[in-house]
Amino acid sequence: MSVQSFIDYLSLEKNYSDHTVLAYERDLKSFNSFCTVEYGLKNSDNVDYKEIRGWIVNLVDSGTSNRSINRKVASLKAYFKFLQRTGNIDANPLAKHKSLKTSKKVEVPFSEDEMIKVLMQIPFEEGFEGIRDKLIIELLYTSGIRRAELINLKIKDLDLDGSTLRVLGKRNKERIIPLLPSTKDQFIAYFIERNSLNTIGDKDHVFLSKTGNKIYETLVYRIINRYFSEVSSKVKKSPHILRHTFATHLLNKGADLNSVKELLGHSSLASTQVYTHNSIAELKKVHAAAHPRGKK
Repeated sequence: MSVQSFIDYLSLEKNYSDHTVLAYERDLKSFNSFCTVEYGLKNSDNVDYKEIRGWIVNLVDSGTSNRSINRKVASLKAYFKFLQRTGNIDANPLAKHKSLKTSKKVEVPFSEDEMIKVLMQIPFEEGFEGIRDKLIIELLYTSGIRRAELINLKIKDLDLDGSTLRVLGKRNKERIIPLLPSTKDQFIAYFIERNSLNTIGDKDHVFLSKTGNKIYETLVYRIINRYFSEVSSKVKKSPHILRHTFATHLLNKGADLNSVKELLGHSSLASTQVYTHNSIAELKKVHAAAHPRGKK
């Protein structure tokens, strides 16, 4: 059973994104290469756990982080599970594997003050690019959509009259997100500038580069990093931090966890709960300030 059969399964049956499928393929090819070089195995489908352990030790020795190693092993585990389900192996050699310990990843959201400074005080460039950049920041903050969802957003997904946005998320899961009046106004201003571009190569997608083509991941990252570097000293400034900020600010203002879950497009509450640590900190402040026993 080739790796390609598994890759086709992920892409065609599981509907994983191209980015995710590529990550799986890269991990599996890396493991196969290691088995060929270190153990002389031409087919790594029937390896024992000792070969896998050797690969893990090699990754540790090369300086790969425990978090990255766990992700690579998860790819391998999914592959063996696929082989077992299709009858190509009897047992998954990683069935009893325990993930390496990792430190808890803490992502600090932008503060409300930082958001106000970027959206209300920092001057954006005049013309198409400045209006586009401001709309991208506004939309990421007020909708919580992922970077890939923003890039792939199509004009047909927008209902400005109804102030809603249709988003196609992971595994083709669709959700409807309400648009705030400020975001709607930004869209209207953006489309005026978009329609004035000399050439529009991509007529379907909402967000375009100045050359009229669909925007790309690094451009979105550069936009976020550029403007937030002017107001924030936080180490990480990325589109995902804006998604994190969206969820945290909603929870801080008393939004229901289930509602935030639906807006983010999570399949379970467990995924949404990672955003609650900041709201808990805010609740502690409110609790201490408001409760009679909290005053010294």
